[in-house]
Amino acid sequence: MESKSAKNQENMLFFAWAISVIATLGSLYFSEIKQFEPCELCWYQRILMYPLTILLGIASVKKYYGISLYSAVFSGIGICVSLYHYLIQKVPFFTSSAPACGRVPCTGQYINWFGFITIPFLALIAFIMIFIISLLLLRMTKGVDRT
Repeated sequence: MESKSAKNQENMLFFAWAISVIATLGSLYFSEIKQFEPCELCWYQRILMYPLTILLGIASVKKYYGISLYSAVFSGIGICVSLYHYLIQKVPFFTSSAPACGRVPCTGQYINWFGFITIPFLALIAFIMIFIISLLLLRMTKGVDRT
């Protein structure tokens, strides 16, 4: 019989995977169905999110909680990229000093729900949630070897 702690860890790992799947499918929806061409910073965010879907999915099936270190690193870097991208979209100081980043400007906003929700904001929220879950899993499994 599984302990409550082990079940919590399993649920948390599954939840982190589900968040990464939703973020990946959302980005594919915007680019492939809505035909929004990703800017350079969007590509960097995809490079950080898409592997999380595979890594967290495998880890969830195998119940390998050690993946939380790697998901914390990927999502931590993703937070930085998404936050910077969001700032250059929404804060005039950052917008005016934003470098040109290819065919599609990184300052462009394909969506602007409620005046603040943009695609980088959605990615930022997903990265933050995965990061928090990863830190919690790291804390719960500290000192426990689950190879």
